[in-house]
Amino acid sequence: MSTIRVLVGTKKGAFILTSDGKRENWNVSGPHFAGWEIYHVKGSPADPNRIYASQTSSWFGQIIQRSDDGGKTWNTPGSSPEELKSQEGFSKGESNKFVYAGEAGTHKWYDGTQHPWEFKRVWHLEPSLTDPDTAFAGVEDAAIFKTTDGGKTWRELPGLRGAKGHLWQPGAGGMAVHTIILDGKNADRIYLAISAAGVFRSDDGGKSWKPINRGLKSPYELPDPDAEVGHCVHRIAMHPSRPDVLFMQKHWDVMRTDNAGEQWREISGNLPSDFGFPIEVHAHEPETIFVVPIKSDSEHYPPEGKLRVYRSKTGGDEWQPLTKGLPQKDCYVNVLREAMAVDSLEPCGVYFGTTGGQVYASANGGDSWNAIVRDLPAVLSVETQILR
Repeated sequence: MSTIRVLVGTKKGAFILTSDGKRENWNVSGPHFAGWEIYHVKGSPADPNRIYASQTSSWFGQIIQRSDDGGKTWNTPGSSPEELKSQEGFSKGESNKFVYAGEAGTHKWYDGTQHPWEFKRVWHLEPSLTDPDTAFAGVEDAAIFKTTDGGKTWRELPGLRGAKGHLWQPGAGGMAVHTIILDGKNADRIYLAISAAGVFRSDDGGKSWKPINRGLKSPYELPDPDAEVGHCVHRIAMHPSRPDVLFMQKHWDVMRTDNAGEQWREISGNLPSDFGFPIEVHAHEPETIFVVPIKSDSEHYPPEGKLRVYRSKTGGDEWQPLTKGLPQKDCYVNVLREAMAVDSLEPCGVYFGTTGGQVYASANGGDSWNAIVRDLPAVLSVETQILR
């Protein structure tokens, strides 16, 4: 029988939840890196024992962690323990250096002036589909980096910032590459999303990029209806079998494209609110998608205090609330952009974590839910691995 791992990043450490294919009983390992913000933890599709983690602190800085045994032990790639910290306690080592290529330049700041590009943290780690030593990192201030030596060294793919980067402007949560999607049918194609700049696509392995935001509307933030960049995209998702079809949860609006981002259309339909953060696609049904509506951009909690996942089996427009096992009164948690994932078992499992520290799971495609762990720190990210 298969084993499943759920990798959870939180505000105060990482946790690894494991179960067999029935997904009824769960073991909890952690916290790993207790007290540190773990923005993202993700395993390699090419080697499930290879897991990358982004460990960060506003005081001590950014540290890349790697496990080669499924999360039992961790190391900072290429550095001995003695090399990891300076005398002042700050992180060192080549694996923790994210240096923008060339003259970094400037981008638009909150007040509309130009501001120097400054590295802050790694938001997202995306391992290669075929090589465990290759991975991409999405960082704040928004840029994409790549490693080909298992995280020992990172180099920027600067063509991204060449896609009108001087016009990108941070939103309330900063300006970061928070989503990276690799096309399994075309090794040269990469999608990524930036808050608050939009969605971008590369068709040459990351050398060059183009904005793909046509059809997005942001009337309050961007009075220009034809603006190429500047849209606050919260998350994008893709089914591996259909790499030209993408789904998006925007600051407001749920969207889809059927032509690799050349044109987007709204599919919010009958949702109680089209504001939210995560969006996911069912592992076996490319037209089945999941979102978690949040009341508004100023009130980050479920409408009416009822925690509901909404599912569309028609690729959008028609949505069904999924409530069985979820609190339907006095619930005021949020579900962040990277805090939802699916597994590839049959039936498909769906998972999400909340800012209240619960991780909910459905082993039947969303029909019913239960909390597989409670009282964790606020959940920042959720990912899954299937071990055959």
